[in-house]
Amino acid sequence: MKESTVLLVTLSVVLSAAAQIALKGGMMSDTVQRSMTAESIAIQVYHIVFNPLVILGLFFYAASAAVWLLVLARIPVSSAYPFVAVAIVLTSLLGRVVYHDQFSPAKIVATLIIVGGVVMMAKA
Repeated sequence: MKESTVLLVTLSVVLSAAAQIALKGGMMSDTVQRSMTAESIAIQVYHIVFNPLVILGLFFYAASAAVWLLVLARIPVSSAYPFVAVAIVLTSLLGRVVYHDQFSPAKIVATLIIVGGVVMMAKA
């Protein structure tokens, strides 16, 4: 895989993970959390859709998808798609660092299995 393609894959993965972290931050905001007790779904949706971190997260997702399209134009999907799993690992690690998500021994093993699978697919 060309270096420029590796950079595009990496950028897409990082943007995808950043999107999850931003979306989680938006959903944890006081405004959104307070609106979750409202009876009106319209009020809930309003506070979610106009939350700055939710908007940022959606922007990151759109950017990630745009970059991913460039990746798919360069390499076979069977070569590209395993790298999506790296976003799962990165998102889990960022969740641990940013939001203090629990990281049990089972999650550690699962993460290592994912990484091993990606490495195997990359070499295949």
